[in-house]
Amino acid sequence: MSRRQALRVMETSYLAATAGLLWLALYYLPVGGSLFRLALPLPLALLLLRRGWKAGVEGVVLAVLLLVALMGPVRGPLILFPYGLLSLWLGWCWLRRLSWWLSWGVGTLIGAAGFLVRVVALSLLVGENLWVVITRAGDNMLNGLIGTLNSLLTTLQLPLRITLAPDLDQVQLMALGLVLLQQLIYVLALHALAYWIFPRLQAPVPSPPKALEGLVALDPL
Repeated sequence: MSRRQALRVMETSYLAATAGLLWLALYYLPVGGSLFRLALPLPLALLLLRRGWKAGVEGVVLAVLLLVALMGPVRGPLILFPYGLLSLWLGWCWLRRLSWWLSWGVGTLIGAAGFLVRVVALSLLVGENLWVVITRAGDNMLNGLIGTLNSLLTTLQLPLRITLAPDLDQVQLMALGLVLLQQLIYVLALHALAYWIFPRLQAPVPSPPKALEGLVALDPL
């Protein structure tokens, strides 16, 4: 085995194990969930950037196999949705030097679809429809928005009141909008972290578009 092949095998093993440990920490540790979730796709995306597409796919497969052995055949593969798929998509886009608009937009859709797959899988596991929780959040947001607008109208002394009662379809659309907004912010945060950190690891990512430079073009860590 050549030195290059040995490095490829070692990096694949270590970065796949890192992703697996982050998934275990996200599942079982009571604190740090947001930090673990933000870091989860980055090790495998870094592997793809440094060692190519084949190594990236091998890393994802290895992480899934490791988690199946540790967590079982249901919870283990859930790392794919959306974190494993996101790591492959973002790593491939950054390797090809594609625009952030493309990687961000499609990444948001992958993240939202993966989130919904996880909701379905976990609902089957616990025997309860977890989408109801998200729907309630959408209902609370709609009612809160209506209340805020009515308060603003009262402050402006306008003789208008919004008496809209959201129906189920509107609440479902608001819940889906919340999921998309969450993933929009999440995938942009992944781009920003990779843009700051990866150049130090000899895996630079494309520069952000001018419209986003003010958000992410900070001094490197």
